Parts: sequence; C-alpha cells; structure tokens
Amino acid sequence: MVKLGNFFFRTRNYLFPLFYIFLFLPLPRISSNYPTLFYAGLAVVLLGQLVRGLTIGLVYIIRGGKNRRIYAEGLVTDGLFGHCRNPMYVGNILLIVGMSILSNSLFAVCIMPVLFIFIYQAIVRAEEAFLEDKFGGGFLAYCGQVNRWWPRFQGMAATFKKHSFDFKNVIIKEYNTTYLWCLGTTLLLAYNTIWFLQTPLTFGDLLPFLLVILLLTVLYLGIRYYKKREQRQEAREMAAASATNGNGTV
Repeated sequence: MVKLGNFFFRTRNYLFPLFYIFLFLPLPRISSNYPTLFYAGLAVVLLGQLVRGLTIGLVYIIRGGKNRRIYAEGLVTDGLFGHCRNPMYVGNILLIVGMSILSNSLFAVCIMPVLFIFIYQAIVRAEEAFLEDKFGGGFLAYCGQVNRWWPRFQGMAATFKKHSFDFKNVIIKEYNTTYLWCLGTTLLLAYNTIWFLQTPLTFGDLLPFLLVILLLTVLYLGIRYYKKREQRQEAREMAAASATNGNGTV
C-alpha cells in the first residue's frame, strides 16, 4: 500500500483531469429532477471547500511534497490538524462526492468517490510511513490522539479562538481549486439543463453560463496576477536582504 501511495502521490495531479472527463460522459443519469441534485451536490461541494478553507486559514501546511515525493519540514498538529490528521483530503473527498452528484451521472456517483477514497487512503499510508520514520514517537503519539479521517469536534471552539483566521492566505492558496470547481459546477449545470434540450440551442441559452465563466476567469486571472506580484516582491526583498548581509551591513 505504501508503494502504491507513493505512486499516486507522484501522479495525483493527472487524476483530476480524468475525473472531470468522466463527469461529462453521456452515461446513465441519476434523475430527471436535476434541480434537486444540483442543490444537494452544491451543498456537499461547499462543505468540502469550507473544510479546505478552514484548514488553510487556521494553520497552513505546505502541500505538494518536494521533487514530487512526500516531504515535511515539521509535524503539524495545530488548527484542524488537531482534530483530524487529514482535513485537506477530507475536503477533497467531499468536493469529489459533490461534483459527482452535480454530474447527474450514476457511474460518477457510484465509482468515482470510492476510487478516490482508495487513492487517498494509499497516499495517507505512504505519508504516515514517511512521518513515522522522520518523527518517530512524536508522530505515533499524535496518531493516538487524532483520528485519520473522522474529525473530533470536541475542543473545536478553542481551536478557533487560539488561531487567527488568515483569509488572505486562503484566497492566495485556494484560488485555483475554487476556480476549477466553480467552473465545473457551471459547466455541469449547463450540460444537464440545456445540453439535452430537444430544440436547437440559441445564444440566449448559453449567454448566462458564458457570463459566469467570464466572471470566474477574470477573478481567477486577477488573483493569479496578485499572487505572482507578491511573490516577485518577496523575491526582491530577499535578494536585497541577502545583498545587504553580504556587504556586511545591517
């Protein structure tokens, strides 16, 4: 399982495009009453985004590993990590479940969440093997106190009081994920409400969806530009500090 988890960790970024493709395949539908499915799926998606946002806003942990391998500088046990060992993955699974419901695809609902739960379980086992090897007893003690998946709600209020919520960090770190699921939700709504119309589509049918996609894309590019500008500013400040220290001045 650990070897499989390391493989999935290296290739996980390629799995989500495949997931999106399956959402739009003309497979058997769940129901002809799409509005009910839409609101149910959207609620689950928003819950998943809330979990991810709270995780990042309280105590951010560097994701993505190092050189496509599992890596950690330190053992993070604060914030939501004090209530669940893998809150980001819990948020991801909720996003996948919600998007599967939004797709109105029987295949997506029955197969995709199960598949990704297996994938994340393998990744978590690989990450835990790395953390146990690096942090030893400290990590094992943490595992004894905090569940791998199911969150412990006791003491949650104290956690929120202890940490100040960094909304700016959430926007900077989550804009890409948020854009993708908002875009996917818009496309799935269009796909399930107008794509199957018997009459030929008109520009008026598509216009509301095109406007939403345009707005989402403008916001995405704006936040991306701001993030890149902040990174360039930080790089200049670090370079200036390095040059100052190199000259022997303070």
